[in-house]
Amino acid sequence: MPKMKTHKGAAKRLKKTKSGKIKRFKAFKSHILTKKSSKRKRNLRKAAILTRGDQRRVQNLLP
Repeated sequence: MPKMKTHKGAAKRLKKTKSGKIKRFKAFKSHILTKKSSKRKRNLRKAAILTRGDQRRVQNLLP
């Protein structure tokens, strides 16, 4: 069986942590930032962990 290829689109957006969880970055941070509060923009900078259901689905994209 040939090696499995990494899904490059997913690889650019997601990262595996040391413990095996998948880290993602938050949306809504690219434009129209004037109406968003500083607190909201600050929280959008932080990374988040994928939920268990999404993590199972993405597992195959990042071998």
